[in-house]
Amino acid sequence: MNRYYHKYLTCLALAASVTTGAYAAPVTFNTALPVSRGEPIIRLQYIYNRASGGGAEMTVNAAVGVLAYGVTPRLALFGIVPYANKRLETPGGSRENSGFGDARLFARYTVLQQNAPGKTLRLAPFIGIEAPTGKSRQSDAAGMLPPPLQLGSGSWDVFGGVVATYATTRWQTDAQISYRENTGANGFEAGNQYRADASLQYRLATPSFNGALAYLFGVLEANAIVIDQDKIAGVNNINSGGSLLLFAPGIQYATRRWIAETAVQIPVAQDANGPLKKDITIRAGFRVNF
Repeated sequence: MNRYYHKYLTCLALAASVTTGAYAAPVTFNTALPVSRGEPIIRLQYIYNRASGGGAEMTVNAAVGVLAYGVTPRLALFGIVPYANKRLETPGGSRENSGFGDARLFARYTVLQQNAPGKTLRLAPFIGIEAPTGKSRQSDAAGMLPPPLQLGSGSWDVFGGVVATYATTRWQTDAQISYRENTGANGFEAGNQYRADASLQYRLATPSFNGALAYLFGVLEANAIVIDQDKIAGVNNINSGGSLLLFAPGIQYATRRWIAETAVQIPVAQDANGPLKKDITIRAGFRVNF
């Protein structure tokens, strides 16, 4: 079984972009726009993933909850908790697992901010850990579940990167590069992950909601992901790892206090070493600042 798809889902949980005001934000990754000091922001996102190949199909329905808090005007802290249902269909039958996955905690610090009338530029590195809060040794009637069906990795993993945002009153662009180092547990070590993301949000209209000003944005994003081969008992698994390029058209409705969004990630190029290949990812979410 290819671990590539499972670790890709975990990476999706890092799409914890939150912001204030009526700016837009990326749907599939983070933003460098600030979180106001002393102000919590909550984001909920539903994610549907499907991968198939070799007569098998795996689907994942996940609900991801994000809490962001502005410690200072430059420093923001984020916590992410996913809940997922994973189902694998093969010619020999089906296997399924549900529950909470591994939690993520990370900090983002703004090192560059330049403001001008009607526009702003931000640059912010981030670093965090993924804690083994999800169960990683679950079994069913057929025996131990394979790694892609486990809810957690069982290991403490680290990740980091840098994100930049340039926003005007008409459009906004974001770009991010990140790296994830996996340590492994239970004789299994998932491949390390390299990622580059870009997003463009363009204001299409300015409708109102209950008399309050709002913005309707069209969104186009790209995600490039490279994953090293997994290791089983210290030996590389040649049926794992690979690379993936996704395009994601979407739409956002943004008010001063909340944003509703949806996007569809479509693979345009992929080189997966295992049997499962990415088919589609659908996202729908809501975020609100208090």
